[in-house]
Amino acid sequence: MSVTVDFNDLTRAYGPVKALDGLNLHLQPGEMVALLGPSGCGKTTALRILAGLDEPTSGTVAVDGRDITGVPANKRDMGMVFQAYSLFPHLTVVDNIAFGLKLRRKGKQDRVSRAQEMLELVGLSEHADKFANQLSGGQQQRVALARALAIEPRVLLLDEPLSALDAKVRVQLRDEIRRVQLEVGTTTLFVTHDQEEALAVADRVGVMSRGKLEQIATPAQLYTNPSTPFVAEFVGLNNKVAAQVNRGTVTVLGTDMPALSGSIDSGSGVALVRPESVTVQPDTDGTAVVASVAFLGPMSRVSATLADGALVVAQMASAQAQQFTVGDRVAVGVAAAPVLVVAAA
Repeated sequence: MSVTVDFNDLTRAYGPVKALDGLNLHLQPGEMVALLGPSGCGKTTALRILAGLDEPTSGTVAVDGRDITGVPANKRDMGMVFQAYSLFPHLTVVDNIAFGLKLRRKGKQDRVSRAQEMLELVGLSEHADKFANQLSGGQQQRVALARALAIEPRVLLLDEPLSALDAKVRVQLRDEIRRVQLEVGTTTLFVTHDQEEALAVADRVGVMSRGKLEQIATPAQLYTNPSTPFVAEFVGLNNKVAAQVNRGTVTVLGTDMPALSGSIDSGSGVALVRPESVTVQPDTDGTAVVASVAFLGPMSRVSATLADGALVVAQMASAQAQQFTVGDRVAVGVAAAPVLVVAAA
């Protein structure tokens, strides 16, 4: 049965440095929450405290309403998958997966049956009798996931599980992790510094900075409605375009749009505009000039220098971008979508 997880006013100090600074976070039963942020933001510290591998300076951790702050790690029923696969090289795949069950004194038949069930879940049934060094990195991480789930953990903890893999395998395995998590229904905390990874797999994403939770929301809400400049900057590429704010309305490149909560109240500022909200049109009398065209497969990015010298990047279909050449004069505009406006530096 899926459980809730609660971090209650959690702090963790290392001397004068606060790795966590009053973290409050609630995970619903069966929910996958990703903690996203740069190195040193506190996301891994939060996961380690939940796992019982670190102790908070103050605050509590609860699972299904029960305070587990003082419970030893081996009594918490947590399944963990790390960046390093941490498989036992002298054991076969099936024995690696069954290892946690053996520690729990499960019978051999039950161990093997459960391990084979988990192997089928992660699509590796035919590799049961192989050793770790006979598997690819992606396959080893699948085994690590199967091992974590074999013990039927109350909570699944994923600590940068894809960082050691190449780009193509990472995309495949992140989708696999999400499929498995949805099928099993285990409440899951996923820690990553990769925004694309977090947005692709999580029900909600929490962005952390300097030990604090800046914002937690669904991936779509986080991307379209960032509540702080840090979130807007960290999640997705932004253009910084001169803007005017008047009574909640922002004027950017001649277009009026609503100001997001957290914007400056009035006056001159800088709007943080997503590349897909920027429009570029051929115009021999335009005041902007194409600076570069970058082909990215089905999508391309066209950079243009505005009359004030600012550089903006537009993202569009590659078929549309092919009409532009460096030096072309163009008209640059923005879609009338809500934006966050910060004070000019």
